[in-house]
Amino acid sequence: MLSQPSFAQLPERFYAAERLPQWPSATVLQTHAGACRDLGLDPATFASEVLSRLTGNPASTAPTSWALAYAGHQFGHFVPTLGDGRAHLIGEWRDASGRDFDVQLKGSGRTVYSRGGDGRATLGSVLREYLLSACFRSLGIPTTRSLAMIATGERVVRGVGKPGAILVRAAASHVRVGSFQYYACRGDTDGVRRLADYAIARHDPDLSGLNDQYLRFFGRVVERQARLVAHWMSVGFIHGVMNTDNMTISGETLDYGPCAFLDHYDEAKVFSSIDQQGRYAYGNQPNVAVWNLARLAETLLPLFDAAETRAVDLAQAHLEGFRDHYRTVYLSLFGRKLGLGESRPEDAQLITDLMHLLSEHRVDFTVFFRRLADVLQPTRGGESVSDMFADRRAWSQWAQRWQTRLGLEAANDALPAERLRAVNPVYIARNHLVETAIRAVEEEGDWAPSQQLLDAMATPYAERPDGTALSAIPSPQDIVRQTFCGT
Repeated sequence: MLSQPSFAQLPERFYAAERLPQWPSATVLQTHAGACRDLGLDPATFASEVLSRLTGNPASTAPTSWALAYAGHQFGHFVPTLGDGRAHLIGEWRDASGRDFDVQLKGSGRTVYSRGGDGRATLGSVLREYLLSACFRSLGIPTTRSLAMIATGERVVRGVGKPGAILVRAAASHVRVGSFQYYACRGDTDGVRRLADYAIARHDPDLSGLNDQYLRFFGRVVERQARLVAHWMSVGFIHGVMNTDNMTISGETLDYGPCAFLDHYDEAKVFSSIDQQGRYAYGNQPNVAVWNLARLAETLLPLFDAAETRAVDLAQAHLEGFRDHYRTVYLSLFGRKLGLGESRPEDAQLITDLMHLLSEHRVDFTVFFRRLADVLQPTRGGESVSDMFADRRAWSQWAQRWQTRLGLEAANDALPAERLRAVNPVYIARNHLVETAIRAVEEEGDWAPSQQLLDAMATPYAERPDGTALSAIPSPQDIVRQTFCGT
């Protein structure tokens, strides 16, 4: 079913080709039918093929997997050699529309890039990525797809022994900013060019052969990252490890490690236990994206122009465009969350003032936007939106400005309250719900909490009769204050 990955057609210095590690006791835990069908894969047949590769490869020396080489800035510090230390690219799939996807196993064992690690993953870390990517898929945010979870049948030591598992995921590609850095830091301009040619053919084929194809390609990456981060901000998502090796050229969310969602709104919020300085705080994510893109630009300068000064000027012009792309998407997304259509000049200040209000009163981000519709259609009972603010006068003043702005909207088939409920989710992968699901599976083998969350997130905008606990603000004892990478 899967073909050999096109990435394997690049020279051997781009990857390590090896036999896939074998896991004789591996079993399929769960297959995400929706994600598989999005790509045109039959869930059962696909899971069976992957399992057979893990348990029944013939005894031969032929390579059956590929670990990709890359470098990266990790929390601002450059590491020249990283690479897939616990992931194996096993094939490629073309969907009905002609789009190609890498299929990769994560947590499947050691590679030449493991740097002393065991190459394995715990069931908890696999489940986290499975849940978060399912959430993003339903919210329409660009993401790698988690297709299945496989139990290895062995224990993984992370302080204590935990069940081992493998995540099966798909991506438009696994080319990262760090992929380009790997060759640039070695002075391998030919490697940078070959990788850029591959990425253009994969993601932007309309640019192939143009005189300025590399510069235009960089501009496309800038736009994709601006859109992605704006989407993150619109749902209160904090990636947690925005290292250059976790930033894809395709503009997909990659590697859900110590990620989390905001509870109360706070631009300085950090959850990751390894982000001691707050480098990847919620409100700093756009700045980090620009910084990462500047590192990408540095690798591509020789392809932009033979004259370095001219190349830098060309790159800088595209980097400066990030702010405009980001602002446009950000205002559009938050405008929709407020029930607005086309942006107006005054909308930016309206949104900024709301964010200050939410921060000052420590208002829950997701619940507030969902309940905003109740202001326009106050027939649903329960706590009112005004109850979320200690200073109700300040809230009332902002709400009046908002409703006045709503009154300027052109006629629309949907009522404003319906528009709000169509874009503000009830259900997301809340931190405490994810942690509860992980504990239940790892400690008790209980899949009910994770399945309930998956079912709710499959239709995140539709309220469920049994969904109150999945949409409620967490109690003080349930609040998650720190998340961990799991490597």
